[in-house]
Amino acid sequence: MKPNKILVTGASGYVGGRVVPALLERGLQVRCLARTPAKLRAARWFDEVQIIKGSVDDDLTEAMEGIGVAVYLVHAIGEGKDWVERELHQAQNFAAAAARAGVQRIVYLGGLGDELEALSKHLTSRQDVGTALAASGVPVIELRAGVIIGSGSASFEMLRYLVDLLPVMVTPKWVSTKCQPVSIADIVTLLVEAVTTEQPISGVLEVGGADVVTYAQMMETYSRCAGLPKRFLIPVPLLSPRLSSHWIGLVTPVPVPLAKELVQSLVNEVIVKERSACKELGVMPLSLEESITRALEVTRDSGAPTKFSDADLIHFQTNELDPGWAGGTVFTDRRVATSRASSAQLFSELSTIGGAKGWYGGQFLWRVRGVIDQLIGGPGLRRGRRPALRVGDALDFWRIERVEPPKCLRLRAEMRLPGAAWLTWTVETTKEGSKITQTATFRPRGFLGRLYWFAVLPFHHFIFPTMLRRLVANSEVAN
Repeated sequence: MKPNKILVTGASGYVGGRVVPALLERGLQVRCLARTPAKLRAARWFDEVQIIKGSVDDDLTEAMEGIGVAVYLVHAIGEGKDWVERELHQAQNFAAAAARAGVQRIVYLGGLGDELEALSKHLTSRQDVGTALAASGVPVIELRAGVIIGSGSASFEMLRYLVDLLPVMVTPKWVSTKCQPVSIADIVTLLVEAVTTEQPISGVLEVGGADVVTYAQMMETYSRCAGLPKRFLIPVPLLSPRLSSHWIGLVTPVPVPLAKELVQSLVNEVIVKERSACKELGVMPLSLEESITRALEVTRDSGAPTKFSDADLIHFQTNELDPGWAGGTVFTDRRVATSRASSAQLFSELSTIGGAKGWYGGQFLWRVRGVIDQLIGGPGLRRGRRPALRVGDALDFWRIERVEPPKCLRLRAEMRLPGAAWLTWTVETTKEGSKITQTATFRPRGFLGRLYWFAVLPFHHFIFPTMLRRLVANSEVAN
């Protein structure tokens, strides 16, 4: 079967936002059903798809017209007391519309779990939705997955924040439950294969990665991949899922209502037992270590391309106070100043920083930091600098990452730190002369990284304003 057009629901969500570009790369025509089309406007593929405003609760005649395969990625987990009933109604409405329109196949991403066991409300609803979709008579490929490992996924962010922040964790008994985590890359590949396969495949296919582990082992693997010291887990059988969800809501960016539903599912084993989606669709799954390593690389390098909070749910209605957590915690110290000097003159003065010239402010503290760095095995201030700034050159205990005269200079710290740090200056031309923005950025690693940032904050309040003030003053004298 070669589908002529694909309908994707949930395109603004975590998985959907990655499936759409993957389908486009296969040369397929994609139509997206979105309650809030404006949320898709920032996507790089926005102009390559057709967008229909609407919901799976609505009349779907227009959305289904001419569709060969419909991809169902809608989830209302924890959204109100009646979310389970609403999910079932939505699936029934969607399936009926697909049948009327002559859709050839529905592809659905559901949840793993043994149907013979007492499953959580979340996993039961996931499987009931699959049953409702299939009841219409349209062939359905239901991919049932457990823990999804990927930058920005709810499972990965819970795992990352807990292990990063807590060297010692008091853990409930569900940390000994077995699971089969799967990479988001494998999930996307499987969904695309399910859409495009010409084999007459239908029914439930179970999805899992290459490794079966306990949640405790998954935490240990994460700490190893992230380069963190050994984490210590202290099991406490009396710690209930409800208490666990409140703790997760406090420590991680996952809101308590969502954490509650997810944690209640952690008592159920979610491993592949029947038909393997990877075998039937010809996909070789990644190992847990490779999945976590990839997620960390994306998080550190560019941030998550999609994140679980992208979903159009009430939990994720943002406001101006929300932290930019996805892609990792980042601390910043940003300061702005104006100068009568031109942007070229200001940047010329900036270009003399470091080496014998020093750092404009708090030079004694910089020297102390350099000595400490040398004592713990770092380069210290002894490397100095070349006369001219060039990308890739050392500058004391920094490395020059970007030089764009007269606009930008960015340095990456090579001193020994529990995290990664950058110091960036951007210069703009104004009517009166120029404006300079100085930004210190720190991406902490684990609990020690966060402790380090708050320990040096008092020194930042002295050093950074002085640096900027003297830099501007020097540029004006030179003028």
